[in-house]
This record gives sequence, structure tokens and C-alpha cells, in this order.
Amino acid sequence: MDRNQTRIIKVGNVLIGGGNPISVQTMTKSSTADVEQTIYQIEQAADYGCDIIRVAVPDVDAAESLKDIVKKSPIPLVADIHFNYRLAIMALESGVQKIRLNPGNLKDKDAVKTVAELAKKLNVPIRIGVNGGSIGNTCNVTRSDEFSEKERYSNEIIKAAEYHINLLKEIDFENIIVSLKSSDITSTIDANVLFSKKYDFPLHIGLTEAGCPPTGLIKSTIAISEILKLGIGDTVRVSLTADPAEEVVAGIEMLKSLKLRFGGINYISCPTCGRCDVELMSVIGNIKKGLFPLHKKLEKEQKEITIAIMGCEVNGPGEAANADYGVACGKNGAIIFSHGEKKNKVTEKEITRKLIEIISYSW
Repeated sequence: MDRNQTRIIKVGNVLIGGGNPISVQTMTKSSTADVEQTIYQIEQAADYGCDIIRVAVPDVDAAESLKDIVKKSPIPLVADIHFNYRLAIMALESGVQKIRLNPGNLKDKDAVKTVAELAKKLNVPIRIGVNGGSIGNTCNVTRSDEFSEKERYSNEIIKAAEYHINLLKEIDFENIIVSLKSSDITSTIDANVLFSKKYDFPLHIGLTEAGCPPTGLIKSTIAISEILKLGIGDTVRVSLTADPAEEVVAGIEMLKSLKLRFGGINYISCPTCGRCDVELMSVIGNIKKGLFPLHKKLEKEQKEITIAIMGCEVNGPGEAANADYGVACGKNGAIIFSHGEKKNKVTEKEITRKLIEIISYSW
């Protein structure tokens, strides 16, 4: 699909915008002052394919921890700043690769400019991160009869972003990424579409406060995929009340489904029913765990294989034969396929070991 051409912004070693690959982001859930736990979450997210990660900086203790975290983080670090601009100064001095400012929670013009001046000196980009829940009236955003009720909320989100954009432009700072998020699907989509028609700043997209899986995942998928299908978006986060790694996996799989990211293992499996005589979910979990190193290798090389793991004889043999590798389960075990050919008949206990053995030998 054709993508909107935006300017290129560099975040550490990751290029955002300008047709570069869409990056996947998440945010740590630990207290940033707890360096050990925060680094653990960062490393885990990176192992699952995260490109950029954000940490909350609510106080001085968190800000002071950033120096150690920056040194140990394998991926670029974004400092999430609200209310207190001095924490942004500390974060920049600690070496973070990007600052996120929320226009709804940082309204003082001089404070914003002070942060931007240091960011400009250090060549660190700023993400203007608007959340629908924190617009308030802090950015001179007031309700207007100019728009219909349907359009009003989306335009208020855009106006909040423009408040900071204009402040930064006053000091000739345009190293900017923008995010326009709401917990409402329609207004999030509309805000991103309207903004992209007016500006060429890269857009970080997502649905904020989406909630727990599966509801949060469904809502996020609807919003993010609709925006991406319009060619809009340069970096994404699936915001869930869940582990950061789960957000990363969701983001990557969404991009793969839309053919916007390549590499790794594509799994096909049936939903199971009364015909299934094996514990298919357990089998799939074990296979995924065993093949995770290969999955990472293939992602890095941007190569992809498809594995079908099917529970019965209805669609099992066909799907298994059509995939690169496949398992068609039945009453007396399963048949393993490799590139359309039957390779082995195995018991349920042997499925994982034998499939991994066959695939690993090929790769």
C-alpha cells in the first residue's frame, strides 16, 4: 500500500518517517526508579522485536535512574514527561534518545521552549503526544460551533498538537513526531487523517486507554489498522493493560497481517472443536516456544515461513500440505508435512520434538 511521505526523524539508530519501516513501540510498566526491573522489561520487549521503548518519568528518582537505564538499554529510550519540565531537562542530560511531551499537561510556553532549546542542542526529537483524556483547556483549546459534534473532538485533539508545534516553531525546532490518540476509535482515526493532510511530521499511532485483552486488542486493531490502510503512520504502539512484550507481539503481528512488516514465522491453526483429539493449544505453545530463536533469526533476515498446526482431518491435511511445514492431527496422533510432502507419522507427545527437529534441520 502507498504510504504518506513524511519527513525523516532519527531516534537513536531508528529512522522514523520518509518511507522507512514502521517501527513498533511499547512502554515499560515498572517504576522507572527500579532500574533492574525496568531494564528487564526493556530487554524482554527488545527480544520480542520492539524498536523503541518509553519509560515514565514522574519524579526526580525516576529521572535520576535514566543514566543507568540509557547505558543498559539495547534499544532507543523515550522519556515520558508530564507537568514538570525540569524532569525533561534531567532526561535529556541523561542521554535519552527522545522526549515525549503532552500539551495537555505542560502548558507553560517558556517551559516548553526551554526543553526544546536543549533538545535542539543535543539533536534529540520531541514527540508531541496528545491524549484525548488530558486536553482540557490548557492549550487554548475551547469548544467551538465551527465543527459538528462528530468533528469537534478530533479537531480539539489536533489543536492541542498545534499548540506545541507552534511553540517549537518559534525557536526553529522542527525535529518533531506527533501522536494523536483517544480512547474513542472514530475520533482517533479522524484526527490522524485530518492532521496528515495538513502536516508532514511523522505520526506515532495507537488507541490510548484501549484496556485489557481481548477487548483492548480488538479496539486497537480496528483503529490502528484503519489508519495504516490509509497509508498513514510511521510508528505504532498497541496500548494494552498487559505486559509490554504482549503489546510488541500485537504490533508486529498487526503490521505483518497488513504486509507492512516481514520476517519470522507465520502460524496457521484451527480454532478446534469436538473433532479435535489432541491438546492443540498446548502443542502450539510448545512449538512457538521451541522455535522462538528461529523466529527471531528469520525476522532479522526478513525471511518468513508458514507453519500450519491443525486439529483434525477436515481441513488439516490441506492446510498442512499448503504451508512450508505443517501438522495434521487425528485420532491416532499426527502427520507432519514439509513443503507439501508427508514426512512422519507421530504420537501427540512426539509432535513438538519432531516438528522442531525437521524445521531446525532445514534452517
